[in-house]
Amino acid sequence: MALVTPPDPPKVASCDYCHSESFEVEAQGHKFTFHPDGEKRFECVIDHIERAEESLDVFYYMFQDDETGVKTRDALVDAAKRGVKVHLIIDDLGSDAPDDFFEPITDAGGIFSKFSADLNVRYLIRNHQKFIITDHKYVMTGGSNISNHYYDTPENNGWCDLGVAIQGPVVDKFTEWFKLLAEWVEGDGSQFRRIRRMVKNFDGDVGGVALTVGGPFVRKSNWVMRFKKDLMGAKRLDLVTAYFSPPRSLRRLMAKVGKRGEARMVLAGKSDIDATIQSARLLYKRFLLSRVQISEFQPCKLHMKLIVVDDVSYFGSANLDKRSVRINVELMVRVEDAALADRLREFIGHLEEAASPITPKWYKEVATWWRRFKWRLTYMAQMADYRMARTLNPDR
Repeated sequence: MALVTPPDPPKVASCDYCHSESFEVEAQGHKFTFHPDGEKRFECVIDHIERAEESLDVFYYMFQDDETGVKTRDALVDAAKRGVKVHLIIDDLGSDAPDDFFEPITDAGGIFSKFSADLNVRYLIRNHQKFIITDHKYVMTGGSNISNHYYDTPENNGWCDLGVAIQGPVVDKFTEWFKLLAEWVEGDGSQFRRIRRMVKNFDGDVGGVALTVGGPFVRKSNWVMRFKKDLMGAKRLDLVTAYFSPPRSLRRLMAKVGKRGEARMVLAGKSDIDATIQSARLLYKRFLLSRVQISEFQPCKLHMKLIVVDDVSYFGSANLDKRSVRINVELMVRVEDAALADRLREFIGHLEEAASPITPKWYKEVATWWRRFKWRLTYMAQMADYRMARTLNPDR
């Protein structure tokens, strides 16, 4: 017998949502410029390429053959033609642009490489990072890939995401990390142990700012262990994440923050893969019992990765799901600064105003035993691949 589609979460009061304007914060000897608006975010991507005088080191999980991809590729070609050393790496599984799409870059003297998942243990690895390093002085990073969807408007269901332009000493750490990735890509075989050592041994700290990374099956993954330590004893947690299915150890720590202080989560109400929403809903009960405020963002698809724990902020490429925690190669910038944390909490509040609150009453009505069983199937499938979870197609 077919299931009746459950009711949607309680609706927010009517509001005409629009992305926040870009804002700048100086902290720990760095300048961070945050770009929530897709159009401004893409302008910043192109600006980082066009301003280059000496070098461009670029990594993207997804690089598509569409209008955005063509503009970005052509900007890289122009940079190479004016003598800039251009090196572009993409993830082979994440991108669907054919190899000949990138030939103009190599024809102009640039380097094009792929983080390739061969048919061995390397297949499991997705390099999920997104960043541009300009002249070893400026970095643009965040959650956005090179694809039209990441820069379109909320009215067109473009991704709600965040890009961050960075100036300061941590840029040197990005340069070190890109060099390690480039050397790994050039190697033969699976090199599984090598990339695990890279992640485990990488030191991205520069005072109160750090480039933290993560990688496949590294139990002491750099960014995750730092996040766990920050959660221990924390009194305040605010986060926005696109895919939410963290392992049990993280769930326990986050729930404890709700019990001893304040915790707020803005999660996806719309996504490219509905199964990810169901996987998140499987976990709501414990958080609601721990007084964690949960809401689902409604205006458009959510792709942001932003965490604030007390006076520490994280932003970058990693979701709070098992793939990002245990398998994907990821990066998160960690900043210790109270003023920055306050400003980002204010920004999260803007997103929360356009999100539907999840109430215990609604959740009790929706989370039947059969529906939870189907949610659990998708939760387990996502560890292998989101596309597998999509085929299960659970009801909303």
